[in-house]
Amino acid sequence: MNSGMVGLFGDASHAARTFRAVPRPRSIRELMVTEHDVLEARRRIAPYVRRTPVLELEPGALPGLDVPLVLKLEFLQRSGSFKARGAFHHLLAAAVPPAGVAAASGGNHGGAVALAARVLGFRARIFVPATSPASKVGRIRGYGAEVVLAGAVYADARAAALEWVRASGALDVPAFEDPRVVAGQGTVALELLEDAAVDTVLVAVGGGGLAAGCAAALAPRGIRLVGVETEKTSSFRAACARGEPVDVEVSGLAVDSLGARRVGAVPFAVLAAARAGSAVVTDEAVRAAQRELWEACRVDAEPGGATALAALLSGVYRPAPGERVAVVVSGANHLRG
Repeated sequence: MNSGMVGLFGDASHAARTFRAVPRPRSIRELMVTEHDVLEARRRIAPYVRRTPVLELEPGALPGLDVPLVLKLEFLQRSGSFKARGAFHHLLAAAVPPAGVAAASGGNHGGAVALAARVLGFRARIFVPATSPASKVGRIRGYGAEVVLAGAVYADARAAALEWVRASGALDVPAFEDPRVVAGQGTVALELLEDAAVDTVLVAVGGGGLAAGCAAALAPRGIRLVGVETEKTSSFRAACARGEPVDVEVSGLAVDSLGARRVGAVPFAVLAAARAGSAVVTDEAVRAAQRELWEACRVDAEPGGATALAALLSGVYRPAPGERVAVVVSGANHLRG
């Protein structure tokens, strides 16, 4: 693997040594999400979410790909991304007050919460930053939620959502900083493992909810997870370097879906326990992955949805001989231009 790929606890090798202990801002029992939690989440959300398919590609199906590859087509999920899983699980596992639910989102989480609220009969108010694409904001409104524009980036929208929660008594539905949301996202991995035999799964990282949920399901089976992010949204890489979540500046192609300034403490603790890897790619590599997905598979992924594949196609992640790799194509909520 080249310099873009490191282990969470050390060097780039599969047998990475410990880097440093991960701080526990809450009790480990409260933070940690287990395989049991993911299995329970699957039971709860089964009537409300789609089981998404996998696509198995032969060597050479994509440029530079000399190994078989499994794509988990999670962009076919309700609301257009994996986020529906965590949103439904949170609303089903919590007591929703008369004030309804509130969330902050760059777009995909907001759409998922709005959909789940509509299906389950709750009011929803979604706070979005200026970086949210019009197509995603329109989808949120289409599901019947009230949309509030709040600030320039996700962190600003999050602050406004929390202020509304305090004032109104609405249920806060975090995008990633919640064990119930993380457990719901992890159901992606349970389905994948039923459909394909894999050694490593590449997953995009924004706030870390999807990666952490998948890691909770994969680690007990000895399957490695690699979290992939762009150079301009690299909050997970920064947390790996410091041994704890830290704020970073975010911008670039995938900022609307991967633009959390700080990876969540809950996801980071899970990823640390799972000894996940970290890979960072350029915006150009993401664009190339989008293009190749479309040309070879007619899969129209958004930038965040193609980020994990970009690590493989760009050579940032290089599979070992015989390694069986899967990539989660996590979303497709954009307008193709």
